[in-house]
Amino acid sequence: MDKPTLDPAWSRRQRPPRLERRLAFADYPQVRDFLERLERLCEQRQRYPDLSFGRTYVNLTIYPDQDAATVGSAEEDFARAIDGLGGG
Repeated sequence: MDKPTLDPAWSRRQRPPRLERRLAFADYPQVRDFLERLERLCEQRQRYPDLSFGRTYVNLTIYPDQDAATVGSAEEDFARAIDGLGGG
């Protein structure tokens, strides 16, 4: 069975290779709720994106493992799991 495609809201970048996405929210309580769900997911998977956030947004960056030269299926799976948290 084929894996679902990655949401086009995720941007693939090079130098260094990474996935990036910005999520928008109506207010800070929604941002905080999303960040709490993200924290649980990260703890479960032992994988942590770089992030920045403000009152109505969260920016996420997922880098491949240190030894990987490109973004691969592990990063895409993690991105899809983040998408499954809702928000944005």
